[in-house]
Amino acid sequence: MYEVLSDLNKATGVTGSMIVGHDGIVIAADLDAGFDGDTIGALAASITSNIQKSLERLDTRPLSQVTIEAENGKLFFGDAGLGILVVTTEKEVNIGLVRLEMKNAISKLRVSA
Repeated sequence: MYEVLSDLNKATGVTGSMIVGHDGIVIAADLDAGFDGDTIGALAASITSNIQKSLERLDTRPLSQVTIEAENGKLFFGDAGLGILVVTTEKEVNIGLVRLEMKNAISKLRVSA
């Protein structure tokens, strides 16, 4: 699991990654020292839960990925089965590359689970 996160962090513009349980508890993390994993984990669980509830009201497919763009960087959340894959990035990052790297990481995590 940590190897998958470490490989993901090698992608250009990625500053950290983690896997968070759907309850917000950090399962594994490889984050930049400037990030508080527990806070990000709680936020990721809350945000994805609220979006999932909204999607259910719209009778749409389950949530697969969320991207949040902020002034100093971006946050990506993806359903990894066993939890939520969270990726932090620099402000100017190739979004398509991050999504592809996340897709590959999620595939590896699902196989190893």
